[in-house]
Formats: sequence, C-alpha cells, structure tokens
Amino acid sequence: MFAAMAAGAFIWNASPAAMAMDEIMPLSELQEGMTGELYTVVDGSGDIRSFGVTILGVMQNGKAMPYIVARSEGAFADTDGGLMQGMSGSPVYVDGRLIGAGSATLKEMDPHTFLITPIEEMLPIWDLPDTKNQSRAQAIDLKKRAEEKKKAEEKKNGEKKDDGLIITLGQTGGAKPDKKAADEKKEPQDAAKSRAEEKPESAAKTTEKDNASSKDAKDSKSAAEEKKADAEKSDTKKADEAKSDAANNDAADDTKKKDDAKNDAAKEQPADNKEKATPKTEQKALVYAGGFGERGMKFLQKLLDPMGLKASPFGAMSSASYTTDYAAELYPGSPVGAALAYGDFAFAATGTVTAVEEDGRVLAFGHPFLHRGNVNYFMTDASVFAMVNGMTDGMKLATTGSIIGRISQDRTAGIAGTVGVFPSVVPIRLSVEDKSLGRTASYAATMAYDEAFVPILTQTIAYAALGRTVDNMSESTVKVHFSIRTDAAENGVFDRTNLFYAAADTGQIAFAELAQTLAVIASDTMGEADLYDIKVDVASEAERRTASLVSATPEKQKVKPGETVKFKVTLQPYRAQQITLDVPFTVPKRRRDGMMHLDVHGGGLVSLEKLLQAAQAEAGVVTPDGPEGAKTVKDKLHDLGETDANNEIVIEPGAGPTLSEKEQKKEIEAAIRRQEEEQASGRKATPSAPPKAKLATDYVIDNVIHTAIEVSQKED
Repeated sequence: MFAAMAAGAFIWNASPAAMAMDEIMPLSELQEGMTGELYTVVDGSGDIRSFGVTILGVMQNGKAMPYIVARSEGAFADTDGGLMQGMSGSPVYVDGRLIGAGSATLKEMDPHTFLITPIEEMLPIWDLPDTKNQSRAQAIDLKKRAEEKKKAEEKKNGEKKDDGLIITLGQTGGAKPDKKAADEKKEPQDAAKSRAEEKPESAAKTTEKDNASSKDAKDSKSAAEEKKADAEKSDTKKADEAKSDAANNDAADDTKKKDDAKNDAAKEQPADNKEKATPKTEQKALVYAGGFGERGMKFLQKLLDPMGLKASPFGAMSSASYTTDYAAELYPGSPVGAALAYGDFAFAATGTVTAVEEDGRVLAFGHPFLHRGNVNYFMTDASVFAMVNGMTDGMKLATTGSIIGRISQDRTAGIAGTVGVFPSVVPIRLSVEDKSLGRTASYAATMAYDEAFVPILTQTIAYAALGRTVDNMSESTVKVHFSIRTDAAENGVFDRTNLFYAAADTGQIAFAELAQTLAVIASDTMGEADLYDIKVDVASEAERRTASLVSATPEKQKVKPGETVKFKVTLQPYRAQQITLDVPFTVPKRRRDGMMHLDVHGGGLVSLEKLLQAAQAEAGVVTPDGPEGAKTVKDKLHDLGETDANNEIVIEPGAGPTLSEKEQKKEIEAAIRRQEEEQASGRKATPSAPPKAKLATDYVIDNVIHTAIEVSQKED
C-alpha cells in the first residue's frame, strides 16, 4: 500500500503549464482618465470578451487596502448591468498592462462605477505560508493511473488528442501543453486588440479615430501650403474650421462625460476635508449551495451571515456532473470556482481568474471567499450560461464543474491556488431513516479537508440530509450514530450514539456532538490529524419519545464495598405504560462505611456533583483528573465517547443531605485519618474515577431522582 502511495505521489508530480503572467502597471503610474479593458466570460460560448473602462482615480482607505475606482463604458457585459455578481476577479488592463481585478461595487450605487483590487495587493498572496495538506496520504485512482500511462505514451509517440493538448498528470513541474494548441489560445489583451474594429463603443477606438482625424488634417494642411493655391488655402481653412468645431464639440462631450463620472465618484467617496470612512462595498462573487433543500439552506445561511455571504441554491456541482480534469488550463478572464464540498451536497463560489503563472499558480476573485487565510479548498472550472439583470443588480449565471486544482489562500485581496495540485479529502456517507413514513435515503459527499470548515460543513450536511428525507418540522425524536475514522482516536475509530428530542426541528441540536467531535480533532496542537471518512446513521420518528424516572429501588439496602447491587428503576414514558428496568451498580472497594447517597438521572442532565466540579474548574481549583489543557486529543475524544447519552439511565454518587456541624467534623476527622494511614503504609493516594452505572433506553430521560444504600463491611 505504501509503495502504491509513493508511486501515486510521483505520478501526480507534474502540473499543466499556464501562460506566463502579463506585465503589470504599478498603482503609482495609474492616472485619472486612463482607459482600459476588462476581460470576462459572459455567455455559454466560453469566449473571453473585453469591455471598455475609464479610470476615475484611486480610493485610499488609510492603512487599509486601496481600491481603484473605475467606470464601465458602453454596453458592459452585454446587458448594460455593470459589474455583476460572479464577475469578481475579472482582470483589467490599461495600455496592455494588468492593473488589477474588478471585485466590488459601492453598495446600493450604480454598478457601472465599480472597484478594482490592485494587482500589487494580490501578488503577495502567492508568497504566503502554506502549511495545509502537508501530512495527508494521497489516494490512488488506478483507472486514472492507467489513463496517465496512456497519455504519456501518446505524447512520446507524438500523437495528439482532439483538444490539441497532451498533458502528463501531476502536481508540480513536468509536462507542458502542446505548443501549437497553446499558441492558438491568445491572451485576453491580444484577443481584444484583434476585435477592436468590432467595438465602435470602446474608448480605445474613439481615441484611434481622433488621432486619425488629426493626422489627416495635418497632411491636408501641408499639401495646401506646398501648392500655395489661394483657393485651396481657403478650402483648407474652412475644412480646418469645421474640423476644429467638431473637435471642440467632441472635447466638450468628453469633458462632460468625465465631469459626470467625477461627480458620480465624488458622491460615492468621502470629501477630502472630512473624516474618511471605508464605504460599504458589495463583493461580486456568488456562493452556491447545492442539495441542501429549504431547511438546509436556512441553517447554512445562519453560518454565512457573519461572513457577509449569501448562498444561492443553484449552480454548485453535483455527484452526477463531478469529474476531475487533470489537464485543465486557465487564462485571465476565465471563470473559476472555489469549492469545499461536492456530491449530493455541494458548497462553492464562482468568480473570475485575474492572473496565472507558468507553474500553474492562479489569482482570482479580488476579494476573499470565506476569508479563512491558509486553506485547503477544491479549485474547479466553471461554465457561464448568461448574464441576468435584476432591479438593482445583476448576476453571471454560472455553475461549477470539474475539480482542476487546489485553493490554498483565502485572503482580503483574493484567493490563490494551483492548477493540477489536489487537496486532501474527507468523504462523508449518510443514511437517514424516517420511521414514521417508512422510508430510508442514502447520501454521499466529499469535502476538502479544511480543519476550520469541516466541522461546520459536516453538521450542515447532516442536518440537510435529515431535512430532505423527513417531511416534518414539528416535534420528533432523532437517534444519531456517527463513526469517524481518524488516527486521532483510540484504535483509529471514534463511535458515538445519542438520542435527541425537541418540540420542533430536532435536527438543530441533533448534530452538535458530531461538530464538536470534529472540532476536537481539528484542534490537535501536536499536528494535523488524518481524517479518513465520516459515516452518519440517523433514525427519526415524528413522536415524543421521552420518559420520566419514577423510582429506583435497590434489591437490598445494605451492601459491602466492591459488591454489585441491582436497582429496579421504573420509567414513565410519555403517554404510555410504565416500564421497569434493572440497572446494576457496583460500590467502590475502598468505600467507607455509612450511607451512600446516589443520583439517578438521564444522561443529558448534569448531576450536582458535576456542577460543583465545573464551578471549581472556573475558580481555578485543580481536580484529581488534572487540568483540561493537559489532555491530549485522544484523551478528549475518549472523554467525549464516555459522556452520558440523553437516553441513558445514569446512577452515580450524589451530594446527599446537608450535614450538621458535628457530622461535618466527623467527616473531616475520618478523611485525615485515612490520609495518615496511607502515608504510614507508604501507599500513594491515587484518585479513581467516581463509580457510575449506565443503561441505554429507547427514551430521552428528562428528570432526576435520589436514592441511597448503606455501605458496611460487617456481615448482617
């Protein structure tokens, strides 16, 4: 197996080459009034098109990131809708040099005036530390490996595929695309130049016309002077006057347009003599969440609201459309996606590529996706269908597609990743049974292993799977069993089963333990834990399965230390007949003689003794178990696994009645005597776990009762 993994790592060690990055224009060289082109895909053709823009200036925000303010010219994105959702990252060029990425508009303002994230702010993202995806063993796909070998042979023999590209699969360095095919794919600025004559509305063509008119006028005037013909001089003078009038009119129109643009920008920016404040912007990327259903989308949106993101319920990839493209290429202006999950549940965002490097590195979006720093997301290609206008905004209707690489940075100025490098993954499988309707459904998804987001996304996927299967949002009882394979747990597997009841939407609480467990695994301070897969089994009933404890009677009242006594525990289920269960309880061997007071309660209820321990922990008192911070992840997972379940009957020592002053003195004297005896014998006092008995039931136990037994070493 290890040999196969090593071979796989070698095979996946070459990435498709991308075009060399374009020359950039520093922010210091940018001037108001300059004209340029924005590149993006706007329809199903997949062609990268260019649209004219005018630079209005640079908006400084103190020590925060500056923005270039620009205004679109002419028919922008075919719909005259300005910078729309999904266009984030669209590269903008001035004089053939890259200045940045169209990324946002001013909230509730005209989207034709938009913000550009300077390329100088985006480039450093490539050099930020990447500590993710380092310790994970890559899985080997034997079918893909065979395809790799076939492609390598085709390349060696000089054979070409239909798409003109022959690529060796891999992660870094290595094979390059077929040169002829690559030459046929022009870079955006070159393609735009070839289409300049087709764009009468562009500012560039207007400038060329003005220059041509000026040149014709000079040539005409020179010819007239050489001939020195009075009539021709007169005609030339009249022509010059007419042209001058036209030029003045054109200049006046241009000046008015610029003044209008300045006025619009001035309205949207704080005055120089006032305190500058960062304006409210609206990012132009789309977040898609597929397969979550109405309930799942609402639950997910609660998590996204603090991030300022809004998810759309369409556009994300599904298990049916999922593929991996090992020979993908991206260009400035290409649509691109960042995804955290695909399959029956998908979570992704689409935007536009800003810049690419020869080694396959990519910059995109011009703003963050989830703003989580160093990350481990899927990079996907994307397909654009059309541009759609709304009352106040528009959107680029797009969908994510094949996995093509890995996103490693999610920063203020944009996202960055590499084509041909693939993130480690966490598969999740779910089975949901609706006992009331008699149906069962299975679901599967694959998540990118991002420690910060896997707990959240897993909880949301489980909740959405329940919502898609169970047609009920009123009271219900939900049983959840989950199994997580990870090297962070004892024996490599963590299992947990619990029962939950709520008067409405039980799923809101049913998967909190699942998220908590994954959060513990992700919090390992010793290193990144391997997380291999997650399996969740859910059973739901549209009824109340709760029960109250009525009594707990020991089979005999007087017991010896170390002896096991059975308690007859009577339960009163909700609107059903009482039931009696036997719960065995073992008295500690070193238990002193006297009354032993016990609490009998449901696992979801905290005993008084535990409340006192929690209060001591908050006060800084070290308990026999030691400080929580000293525990390893394995210890913490063990504790989670031993945590009482809501459906368990628990018997454990209780506080008992309040002692009189005389009784308290007697207890203290007895404790001192035991300590002296242990010291005299040379034995160390090793604290043992408190005695406890547990029995699982089919009900959520909702109360606590008290009982007692007498401990005595003497024979009856």
